[in-house]
Amino acid sequence: MNREEMIESVKAQMPERRWLHVQGVMETSVELAKRFGSDPERAELAAILHDVAKYWPTERMGRIIREEQLPQELLEYDKELWHAPVGALVAERDYGVTDPEVLDAIRYHTSGRIGMTLLEKIVCLADYMEPSREFPGVNKIRTEAEHSVEKALLAGFDSTITFLIEKGKRIFPLTVSARNDLIRQLQEAEE
Repeated sequence: MNREEMIESVKAQMPERRWLHVQGVMETSVELAKRFGSDPERAELAAILHDVAKYWPTERMGRIIREEQLPQELLEYDKELWHAPVGALVAERDYGVTDPEVLDAIRYHTSGRIGMTLLEKIVCLADYMEPSREFPGVNKIRTEAEHSVEKALLAGFDSTITFLIEKGKRIFPLTVSARNDLIRQLQEAEE
């Protein structure tokens, strides 16, 4: 499947507003990849597919998580997390993506994880800060992204965690671990 066919297929699975978001993540991922020394083509590929399962029925995503032996703990947390690991499976199964780093960038774009690669950080960060995003703290994320992908992504995780606390929601442990790992990386870089 070529790039244009993939784009048309993904676009057909979501509302126009979400497709505009995906386009913003594509452009921002490429820009960040160039700025921080990652591969723009791989960043764009992950960005194209990052929300491929976002609008699938939750019953369908839940069934895939159970049947395909994806992390079962996902089922205990907010359904907003589900589309990322399901999307990675779909990217591989239905779109023929074999690059493990691209698949991980899709898989962890909502939660983060310990030991994120630069590509994973870029796609996750682009999802936070693409031009159509508007939420408290997004301008801080964009400002930090001028100089540091880690500081910007830390600001993104802080924003998510604060939002979840304010809403009285549970926080996915992987996100807390990812945040802590970024703090460790930043501290080590300062030493």
